[in-house]
Amino acid sequence: MMKQTQLTITENKKIAANTYRMLLAGDCSALSHAGQFINILIPGKFLRRPLSVCDYTAESVCIIYKTVGEGTEILSRMQPGEAVDALIGLGNGFDLAKSGDKPLLIGGGVGVPPLYKAAKDLIAAGKSVSVILGFNTKAEIFYKEDFEALGCHVILTTADGSAGTKGFVSDVMDTIDYDYFYACGPKPMFEAIEKKARTGGQYSFEERMGCGFGACMGCTCKTKQGNKRICKEGPVLEREEVLW
Repeated sequence: MMKQTQLTITENKKIAANTYRMLLAGDCSALSHAGQFINILIPGKFLRRPLSVCDYTAESVCIIYKTVGEGTEILSRMQPGEAVDALIGLGNGFDLAKSGDKPLLIGGGVGVPPLYKAAKDLIAAGKSVSVILGFNTKAEIFYKEDFEALGCHVILTTADGSAGTKGFVSDVMDTIDYDYFYACGPKPMFEAIEKKARTGGQYSFEERMGCGFGACMGCTCKTKQGNKRICKEGPVLEREEVLW
């Protein structure tokens, strides 16, 4: 259930090129599933910014974001001790019950963060987890060691070949034995995965949002059941229902 709350920044640290990790403390009890997001009100901006959740507890939340505009640039300059107004517990997360014994997690760029909590929960459930992390270049890589520390088998790709395998996440899918997949990233990445995937799976969509809770209908996706709102019925949708 969505909740509006005040969260206090405890860390705001650059971890890769134009990429920051922010830790916030406060009432985060509305978060219940890996793959959900929060909507932060940024000082001086009218619209909130939706940010995927990397990890959480009942009293804290971790987000990882990239500075891509004025709003996230302002966010990157905020300091520990400052408070932010946030809507939390938004969206439907991953259904991890469908993972099978050997799930595959696929993340591209800032699509990587929500997969961390999913990996953490799957490892805790005794699953053998493989993770493909895709970035444009070595300077953008983050959280590879964090996934490995959980016990995941990590495969790294970069578009320019500066680290890991040169190419895209879809290029290495055939090298992995998996029962089911979970993916988060841009739509072109999903379209490439569609051509390679041999099992069922779930996609967590990245969309520009107005309200973040289903009122404005500005972030819809075409499915076999009709248009679905990424912020409300998503951001996670099953592979089999999406119309490309």
